Amino acid sequence: MSVLPADVHSALNQLLHGLQSPDNVIRTQAEETLNSQWVQPRPDVLLMGLVEHLQAAEDPATRAFAAVIFRRVSNRTRRDPTSTDASPITRELFMTLAPPERDAIRSKLLLALTSEGTANVRNKTSDAVSEIARQFVDEGEQWPELLQALLACSQAADPDQREAAFRIFSSTPSIIETQHEEFVSAAFVKGFKDSDASVQLAAVEAFSSFFRSIMRKAQTKYYPLLPDILNILPPLKESQDSDALTRAFISLIELAEAAPKMFKPLFNNLVTFSVQVIQDKELGDNTRQNALELMATFAEHSPALCKKDPSFTNEMVTQCLSLMTDVGIDDDDAAEWNASEDLDLDDSEQNHIAGEQAMDRLANKLGGQALLPPTFNWLPRMMTSSAWRDRHAALMAISAISEGCRDLMIGELDKVLDLVLPALRDPHPRVRWAGCNALGQMSTDFAGPMQEKYAQVVLPAIIPVLESAEPRVQAHAAAALVNFCEEAEKAVLEPFLDTLLQHLLLLLQSPKRFVQEQALSTIATVADSAESAFGRYYDTLMPLLFNVLREEQSKEYRLLRAKAMECATLIALAVGKERMGGDAITLVQLLGAIQQHATDPDDPQTSYLLHCWGRMCRVLGQDFMPYLPDVMAPLLAMAGAKADIQLLDDDDQIATVEQDESWELVPLKGKVIGIRTSVLEDKHMAIELIVIYAQVLQGSFEPYVNDIMENIAIQGLSFFFHDPVRVASAKCVPQLLNSVKKAHGPESPQLRQLWENTVIKVLEVLTTEPAIDTLAEMYGCFYECVDVVGKNSLTPAHMTTFVESAKNVLEEFQVRVRERDEDAKDREEGEEESEDILFAIEDDQTLLSDMNKAFHTVFKNMGQAFLPAWETLLPFCDAFAANAEATQRQWAICIFDDVLEFCGPQSWKYQGHIVKPLVDGMRDDVAANRQAAVYGVGVAARFGGEAWAEFCAASLPVLFEATRRSNAREDDDVYATENACATIAKILHYSNSKVGNVGEVVTAWIDTLPVENDEEAAPYAYSFLAQLIDDRRNQSVLSQAAKCFTFIVQALEAETLQGQTATRIVGAAKVLVQSAGLDANALLSGMSVETQGLVRSFFG
Repeated sequence: MSVLPADVHSALNQLLHGLQSPDNVIRTQAEETLNSQWVQPRPDVLLMGLVEHLQAAEDPATRAFAAVIFRRVSNRTRRDPTSTDASPITRELFMTLAPPERDAIRSKLLLALTSEGTANVRNKTSDAVSEIARQFVDEGEQWPELLQALLACSQAADPDQREAAFRIFSSTPSIIETQHEEFVSAAFVKGFKDSDASVQLAAVEAFSSFFRSIMRKAQTKYYPLLPDILNILPPLKESQDSDALTRAFISLIELAEAAPKMFKPLFNNLVTFSVQVIQDKELGDNTRQNALELMATFAEHSPALCKKDPSFTNEMVTQCLSLMTDVGIDDDDAAEWNASEDLDLDDSEQNHIAGEQAMDRLANKLGGQALLPPTFNWLPRMMTSSAWRDRHAALMAISAISEGCRDLMIGELDKVLDLVLPALRDPHPRVRWAGCNALGQMSTDFAGPMQEKYAQVVLPAIIPVLESAEPRVQAHAAAALVNFCEEAEKAVLEPFLDTLLQHLLLLLQSPKRFVQEQALSTIATVADSAESAFGRYYDTLMPLLFNVLREEQSKEYRLLRAKAMECATLIALAVGKERMGGDAITLVQLLGAIQQHATDPDDPQTSYLLHCWGRMCRVLGQDFMPYLPDVMAPLLAMAGAKADIQLLDDDDQIATVEQDESWELVPLKGKVIGIRTSVLEDKHMAIELIVIYAQVLQGSFEPYVNDIMENIAIQGLSFFFHDPVRVASAKCVPQLLNSVKKAHGPESPQLRQLWENTVIKVLEVLTTEPAIDTLAEMYGCFYECVDVVGKNSLTPAHMTTFVESAKNVLEEFQVRVRERDEDAKDREEGEEESEDILFAIEDDQTLLSDMNKAFHTVFKNMGQAFLPAWETLLPFCDAFAANAEATQRQWAICIFDDVLEFCGPQSWKYQGHIVKPLVDGMRDDVAANRQAAVYGVGVAARFGGEAWAEFCAASLPVLFEATRRSNAREDDDVYATENACATIAKILHYSNSKVGNVGEVVTAWIDTLPVENDEEAAPYAYSFLAQLIDDRRNQSVLSQAAKCFTFIVQALEAETLQGQTATRIVGAAKVLVQSAGLDANALLSGMSVETQGLVRSFFG
């Protein structure tokens, strides 16, 4: 029975018809009426009226639309009428209604659900019920009638009612989260065993949603339900119900992501079934691909489980390769493919792409040892097959696996190239295209060895492909050359530049615009890598590019001109301002003319122009200043752009926005927020370019600093819609400070004023930044700013705030470590850490490193003044120093090093905290920690004063021990060894009062030389050696004169000695030769010709 009068229903009925009108004017008027006459003044009447329409309207479409509007209106936000002006509270609209009104509406809503007979209306009603249920859960309020109603639905005779119950459980799993597991399990098992397949699938989807919403430890209680879920699958396959099978696989994928261990007892059965589905060509492609996706998900989330299965890897490789041959159907001669110019055509839903992507994921997670044997069991046969699709698939497989299998494949590159290079001469164009693709991918994945060892075979093989008859093959060969050349040294490319550029110039004459565009990109990359060697082609290329830039071109040629701009400015960077002469100004003027006409919002020239201006600034330096005002106006507009955010509550609107790549959709409390990411990406790019201008122009950029700092950089630090914007802003702030410093001086009031306005915000983001990787960047921003402003840049209040923020960060870090340790206990033997955990560990290590740099910078600039604030962190330092995890020990030791280095004798106050970590650290098997510890002993000797002398003397045996480790001179350990050598020298020079046998120590110390790698340690070691040589009576040196001379030559040859230190040690070496009566020619005779030449250049 209706509780609202007839006139209300009549008005509401008219409103609903208006909201559905195809006439934009009528629909807009109806939306205004909805907001002004219903939502704002009488939401209770509106929601009750919609529910009564949902119950009583004769037309199913009207009932369905009433449910949609109910859901959409109910989660709008408004001020709670019970709140006060002093403490206003905003809540979702339904929850602001009086409790009696809410009870009445939700009761009618449940009646509508249980009585509805039309499937579409029932689904819309289910969505409305789910929305109200979510609001009650979020507010911590109860709706006991709902669970009772859903249980009744789940046991109803009508399967549609049973399905509706599970649909709501799926949308709002929190309804049953608090119920006892036996009750929940029974409800789901009943659904899994239902006689109706639709109910079974709804139950599986609801279980997946529920399972993922509960705590991990609680999930194990539901592992026994898996067999009942998997039993649903075979009948679906037998009935060839692709849509239903797809739904089932999607739920299984979600469960595999959450708890792959659950599948362990039945994994081989599931692998076998999935393979059967992938092989079954009678099923839909989407279903087959979802079966493959399930297997790839297991590889990503539990590689150990996959490796242990006897058939998984072989079967997956076989099925992936089979799917990859499903390419070019009905286009055997590639005529259609050749004719297409849409190179960005989205074919991601095709089987061959699914196969390639799965191979890539398998390689990255299982590794070469597991994947290469079955893959290369197939590839040679496929490459010699008469079917071009087999050859194409084999080459694309090589592209897919090279990154994940890099460690093993890199030693077999010659054999892989023996398979790939002949494909560049294949009669079929798509095979040649795939050969180019493989070479391009290998050039990136095997960067270094690919260019250094195989340029002589790769470049002569791929350059002729630029002459192919097919434009798509030409363009892809040029694209592969981009990958090869951007990782190549100038010396590698130089012998091939003539023939390479001749071919690329010919491509510029191609009738196909996409070929011309790619040729320009490749030329630009070659110029960037060849650097000055590109100069001899300048006179040929630059006039051609100028012609392109001068021509009045129609809209379709905008991208070509953008590529020409990119190419010209990269050539300018390669050859430099002097080589360009007057062309530099001409190019800048051309860019300015293009900018005046590039006014359309979709003009690609706009974004290219911004980067081109940045390059020309780097080329011209201060000569760029006259052009800066015209460049900065559009740049500042882009950098200052606000986030474009929309609340999307219409399903059609959501579907439309979802198709637009420039938007990102974020679900939030039953709503969908749309964020235009293209605007954010442009904002990020613009701020990065501002950083370049500030770096290059320095003091000349000062007129722009205050505006940018206030309106762009500082606001950007807390721009939470886009992490890269915050990162770019963090890099921008210190550069802006530096511009003011260069313009006005380090002690200027302008710099101090700007810093006072900036430091509070910089310190604030150390507490508010939510992303760990970005927080590290914020610490980088802070310490770079302090370094720019210099001594006494922080007040006591600033230092206290900094330490408090660091304390919070360290506490949160410790929580994350404990959580990871707990997770590790659940891992089975042989099970690897997930990629997410590895990334999280890496992010934490980076954060600790940047925090170390921040403490170092504050100690360096504030000295002892920082100690009172820092002392509150001593418990963390002590805990980290004793931790089993190497990164934490290093963090603590580095901070103790800073206390010793910058607080001098005052550091002795903390000797009870410092000594043991340094002693243990000198014996640490982790080289980085050993290096930090021995460095700490060295700064204690140099700056700590007499109080540290006994500790330094007692450390000598441990330091010598560090230099004599079996791996002391290996790459990972040599810096620790050389630091130990330098530290012994520091003790002997600065703090030898407690060293009882200096002569013996000096004699032994000489054997810790040479220092050939560490440019910071070398001056201390060799300055001390020079000091010993200057004392012509020192027998420790005279008795080992030849050895000392050799150590000096080794350091000079390694270039670890520069400037005055090199001059001094050369002078000392001359004295040594004379004092010890050495035969210099005899010493040189045992050295290489190059070394002899170097010695003579120093010694004359």
